[in-house]
Amino acid sequence: MRHLNSRKKLNMKSSYRKAYLRNQVIHLINFGHITLSLAGAKEVRRFAEKMVTIAKVGTDFNARRRAQQLLPYSDVALDKLFADVAPQYAQRPGGYTRILRLGRRPSDTCSMALLQWV
Repeated sequence: MRHLNSRKKLNMKSSYRKAYLRNQVIHLINFGHITLSLAGAKEVRRFAEKMVTIAKVGTDFNARRRAQQLLPYSDVALDKLFADVAPQYAQRPGGYTRILRLGRRPSDTCSMALLQWV
C-alpha cells in the first residue's frame, strides 16, 4: 500500500531531488519548455504549478517572499515568473502546463516527455 506516499523519489536523496526540481522549474520559466523523463516531468509539473499559483496573487511582498523561498537560485527567473508567466494565467483556475510524451530514449528506454506552458 502507498498510503501517504504522494511523491516520486526519482532515485535521488531528498536534498538532490529538491535542487533538481528547483533547477528544472527555473529552466521551464526561462525557456518555456524542457525535455526530461516522464516521471520527472510529472514531479516538475506539480512544483511549477504551485509556483504559478503563488505568483498569480501579484507582486505583493508575501507572495514574492514565498516564491523566493522556493526558488532561491535565480532572481531573473523569479522576475520573469511574476512579470510574464503568472499574468497569462490570471483567469485560469489551474492546469498551467502540458506534458507531451516523446517516446523512449534509445540508450536506456526511459519514457521521455516535453513539459511546456499551455
